[in-house]
Amino acid sequence: QGPLVESGGGSVRAGGSLRLSCVAPGYAYNSYCMGWFRQAPGKEREGVAAIGSGGSTLYTDSVKGRFTISKDNAKNTLYLQMNSLRPEDTATYYCAADGLDIATTCRPVDKEYVYWGQGTQVTVSS
Repeated sequence: QGPLVESGGGSVRAGGSLRLSCVAPGYAYNSYCMGWFRQAPGKEREGVAAIGSGGSTLYTDSVKGRFTISKDNAKNTLYLQMNSLRPEDTATYYCAADGLDIATTCRPVDKEYVYWGQGTQVTVSS
């Protein structure tokens, strides 16, 4: 189990919403980049969204306009608001932090992240 702890997953019908949360210890949360990733059964892990300390965000095309990544610095918490959910969004969702304090363009590319959570399951039924 990684140092980050996700919660908020569940089962919803298509069109529904969920908000995922990820609480991180200070040494991880102070990373410049944090992100959300997901892995569906039989598929490789894919990046969903990333956010930099300055608030810049980047999303994979399939979730643009539906998902929003955000941070609450007072709570050391990363969020992923997911609206208009689709069956193809079904996956285990993971949060991650890059462990660096270098300003850069934050991308949801998993090899760039070193701290991970254990994942939370999201199931969307049609």
